[in-house]
Amino acid sequence: MSTPHRSKKSHARPVRKGLHPRNVHNQGYDFPALVKSHPALAPHVKPNAHGNLSIDFADPVAVKTLNAALLNRHYNVVDWDIPEGALCPPIPGRADYIHYIADLLGSGLDQPGIKLLDIGTGANGIYPLLACQIYGWQCVGSDINTESLANVARIIANNPALKDRFTLRTQHDKNHMFEGIIQAGEFFDVSACNPPFHASPEKALKGSQLKLNNLARSRGEQKANTQSPTLNFGGLGAELWCKGGEQLFLKKLVKESQVYSTQCRWFTSLVSKADTVKPLKKLIRKLGAVDVREIEMKQGNKVTRVLAWTFM
Repeated sequence: MSTPHRSKKSHARPVRKGLHPRNVHNQGYDFPALVKSHPALAPHVKPNAHGNLSIDFADPVAVKTLNAALLNRHYNVVDWDIPEGALCPPIPGRADYIHYIADLLGSGLDQPGIKLLDIGTGANGIYPLLACQIYGWQCVGSDINTESLANVARIIANNPALKDRFTLRTQHDKNHMFEGIIQAGEFFDVSACNPPFHASPEKALKGSQLKLNNLARSRGEQKANTQSPTLNFGGLGAELWCKGGEQLFLKKLVKESQVYSTQCRWFTSLVSKADTVKPLKKLIRKLGAVDVREIEMKQGNKVTRVLAWTFM
């Protein structure tokens, strides 16, 4: 199993408040070290308004290259890439989800027997990649988009150590999450999911524009200078939106989890909207779950949450 190593603390790099104690990104990004391990990042690294080394987080190529560098240096994943317009995940926050799942399972730093199912793994495959490399888990990534799965298959092919730990399955029915993926007699320790947030492509576009404007203000600008905010906040097909948005998606996920209650120890999902949590908890308990947990994850001022439930 690949063991991620920690970078030496640098006073030039602000501590990322709130990340999980085992998260290697707690000390921020060591850009000189990242450039050394992934030279393609070099052209994107420049001093920001505060004089610290950084990248332009509104530049999709820069963000994608930073991800490739982080995965290379800290997780021994080489040649990571995603198609243009695909969702580009922030690695520190994604790693946090995996660490909190590990706490939920009570697993140590090396638990190769743990089996994780990632619902909607996307073109980036980030959760299984991190779970395999941090904890040595066995992972299955599922998605309805065959192009996304083909891209993840290429990443796996370029990293032979993943071949026996990370497998892919196609979901052929958009109305199901677990059916057609979990096989008869199969058992998973945990499922993970980062559901589509928006209810329509238009709302997804507005959300991307809002994020761009927030980035622009952080640089001292009034508004982002773009008419088409695809950028690193983009997403292919169902990565960012689905009919009914996050709330309806998670309602379906929860209901179907009951059908597979004896084949998965813990079901989990990210929940972006705080007001979605309470009705979901009510539904989960109504369906017979014996334990429901809400796990807060903090990164700076941003708070996200993981909802976890079990019928066992």
